[in-house]
Amino acid sequence: MERIYLDNNATTIVDPMVKQAMEPYWCDKYGNPNSLHSFGTEVHPDLRVAMNRLYQGLGAAEDDDILITSCATESNNAVLKGVYFDLIKNGEKNHIVTTTVEHPCVANTCRFLEQQGVKVTYLPVNQDARVEAEAVRRAITEKTALVSVMWANNETGVVFPVREIAQACRERGVLFHTDAVQAVGKVRVDLRAVPADFLSISAHKFHGPKGVGALFVRRGLKLPPLLHGGEQMSGKRAGTLNVAGIVGMGLAMELANDSLEFEDREVRRLRDKLEDGLARLADVMVVGRRELRVPNTLFISVRGVEGEALLWDLNKYGIAASTGSACASESLEANPIITAIGAGAELSHTGIRLSLSRFTTEAEIDAAIRTFTQAVGRLRAISASY
Repeated sequence: MERIYLDNNATTIVDPMVKQAMEPYWCDKYGNPNSLHSFGTEVHPDLRVAMNRLYQGLGAAEDDDILITSCATESNNAVLKGVYFDLIKNGEKNHIVTTTVEHPCVANTCRFLEQQGVKVTYLPVNQDARVEAEAVRRAITEKTALVSVMWANNETGVVFPVREIAQACRERGVLFHTDAVQAVGKVRVDLRAVPADFLSISAHKFHGPKGVGALFVRRGLKLPPLLHGGEQMSGKRAGTLNVAGIVGMGLAMELANDSLEFEDREVRRLRDKLEDGLARLADVMVVGRRELRVPNTLFISVRGVEGEALLWDLNKYGIAASTGSACASESLEANPIITAIGAGAELSHTGIRLSLSRFTTEAEIDAAIRTFTQAVGRLRAISASY
């Protein structure tokens, strides 16, 4: 049975070029870069190349900071908790603005901070599953320490107006953080155009390795370290550097940006073909207009079919998909996206996310349309609600 992977918003295959570039750092150039001997110092040039690729790929300036982390979850926690300890705990400000559709690592951190006395405003999305910049502007008060809004939604692929939001925050003197995990490699992420103060990425979302991410910190800004220990990253993030991961992430970033034209043309074409094929089914709803989404993502609700049941049926026939964020895939709660757009309780458990990559083929899309259509027919035939 052929297996077809359409869950690239959860994780991606490591690009073979990235895998090859990482190979020497397991058994040949394995020295700790903080060691003074040659085993450690010989990897310094390679780390500089990798870091330069990250700076160039994100449009960061030389005097900005890019801190290496283990993943975007760590990066997001570092920002939210860092702002809490730096600005909120001392009583200067006590308010954070975010949205109802952030990734769990942001949403759950905000809930934790609420237990510490922080006031959090959760902004809803509109019918296009998009938060409006004006809503963010209205939510900011003199007590607002931070606004945290994702660049692109992990479930729907809808791109948020981060440039306008960042500008609104700058006008009000409020720090702005964006989780750009689902944007890198799909749309241009350029910090020269979007004046974000903090930005989080994770390598495994753009064909890099798992276990390594990064946090951009705008020049002049400081965060108290989330992890204390040694003097790695100039004391801003302790822990032995993951050399292979950093090298892989740097190259993956470069390859992702080099592929943006292909992503916008060919991946979008295949995504639209998949969407058109599934939209021919009766009683389906696609969340978010095409032109508002990253090129690879389709989030569809199928009336009368539980998302989990459809997911298992697709998996049985070789199709990997998701009901939403991989970090919440075991939750039986109503899907927050379906709830947020006001689609009704009967659709709250019906969402399926299909996400492509530059490695997805046309034959796979044709097979996915056939398999999805057959699965819906099988499940609707035994559904008590359809």
